[in-house]
Amino acid sequence: MTTLVSTPIGSRLDTALGRFTMYRQVLWVLAVLAGYSLLLNVLGWLTFGLPEMIAHLALCLGLTYASNRALAALFHVRPHTESSLITGLLLYFLFWPTQLAAGVQWPDLAGVALACVLASASKYALAWRGRHIFNPAAAGAFITGLTGFNIATWWAATPAMLWLLVPGVLLVLYRLRKLLMAAVFTVVAVSIVATELLQGGFGPGEALWQPLAQRQVLFFVGFMLTEPLTLPPRRWQQLALAAVVGLLFAVPYNVGFVANSPELALLVGNLLAFAAGQRGGIRLRFEGSRALTPTTTEFSFRPARPVRFSAGQYMELHLPHGRALGRADGKGRRRVFSLTSAPGAGLVTIGVGTVEPVSSAKRSLLALAPGDELTATTVGGDFVLPRAQAPVLLIAAGIGITPFLAQLAAGAARDRDVVLLYLARSAAELAYAEQLERSGARVLARLADGSAPPSFMQDAGAAGPGRLDGAALKELVPDIAGREVFISGSPASVRSLRSAARSAGARRVRLDSFAGY
Repeated sequence: MTTLVSTPIGSRLDTALGRFTMYRQVLWVLAVLAGYSLLLNVLGWLTFGLPEMIAHLALCLGLTYASNRALAALFHVRPHTESSLITGLLLYFLFWPTQLAAGVQWPDLAGVALACVLASASKYALAWRGRHIFNPAAAGAFITGLTGFNIATWWAATPAMLWLLVPGVLLVLYRLRKLLMAAVFTVVAVSIVATELLQGGFGPGEALWQPLAQRQVLFFVGFMLTEPLTLPPRRWQQLALAAVVGLLFAVPYNVGFVANSPELALLVGNLLAFAAGQRGGIRLRFEGSRALTPTTTEFSFRPARPVRFSAGQYMELHLPHGRALGRADGKGRRRVFSLTSAPGAGLVTIGVGTVEPVSSAKRSLLALAPGDELTATTVGGDFVLPRAQAPVLLIAAGIGITPFLAQLAAGAARDRDVVLLYLARSAAELAYAEQLERSGARVLARLADGSAPPSFMQDAGAAGPGRLDGAALKELVPDIAGREVFISGSPASVRSLRSAARSAGARRVRLDSFAGY
């Protein structure tokens, strides 16, 4: 899931961005930037020519969309339209618009067309067990450059684009929770380039301005490097990858017919990420579901191959959709769910809130019949317990109990001192009670309606009209300062509980949030 910034602005931004999937947000940001580039051309700040830019945009979008659908039909898979449009917009910004007024430059035009088709093809040809290995736009651009027809110039790296490029990149990075990763890459790449410029006689200000405003750093890190499907699963791996790619991005080299380029740096990073993560797509067969509480349901799947993950991580499912399921909610078919099963278990399970009205994603899950197949696109997340046997406090708000189930099922309470504080509306809404009793953890239940929890749980009192504050939390867990605290639930609950934990004296707090699906 996600790590949150606990501020009023962050709360409002999370609510606004949570209405769209990550793919749709990236698509809209790129579309706005494309429109902005056309406006700049009309104003004379870009000199490509408006007909050339419109033709270039239509070519990139049309060919990536059409080739993606054709290849999906050939391989009997469902095409992901938003992904193909994102790829088309990226290629629009990577290649110069082809000159039309003074005679069509057919090799250039053929190069752009080739890059579009190759980008789509890379999702299927340069893939392993259903998972593409490389960023499609980078793969298409790099291979096209080898043919000599055309080369990527990354013309989006121009000062005139910065007015919208910077806020657009920041918005995407905030949604992806990749600001730190982007900072590592930017510092490494800009430091190397700026050092070379200083040695070449540039002043300090110009040496910093030039790589940020006139090179591909910002566009590259905002829309290419941080693509979720081509990242390793853990944050430390992502930070290391950012440093390595930053080095390859900025240091000049030439090996035979291959020279350094942003595309090559990214492709090498993609290969390293592939080696570190779940290699290959994940095919799942639906086994069945069971009601956990009146408002939550568990769904079980049998993977075709063992799934590599750590307890507390999430899985992104590619959910089916059909007319019988009703109108989609606009968030796309890819949704993220915390895994509740222990690593290595025969079945992969997720727990989902299914109170009415349910979203289109939940309708898709509820409509599954035993034997139905679907795919998972990625596994990742850093909401995992530390390796050291330090005591922990787990705080679950409602359906936020799900990532803790995998941790407890993996034997977390056998290896360390675990206290679980479970906040729910009533005793009937305490999901996984049997598993919690078997886990060996000390479980505290704080119920909003004042009902009594099961006998093995300590009654932490009624929630009452207000939220749990620091004083009440300190009274429940007096040694909270000596525990690493993990909090999971809705964004609003997580922010409130984080504030309470800090007020109670917690020094180390890790967050997980369910933004709604």
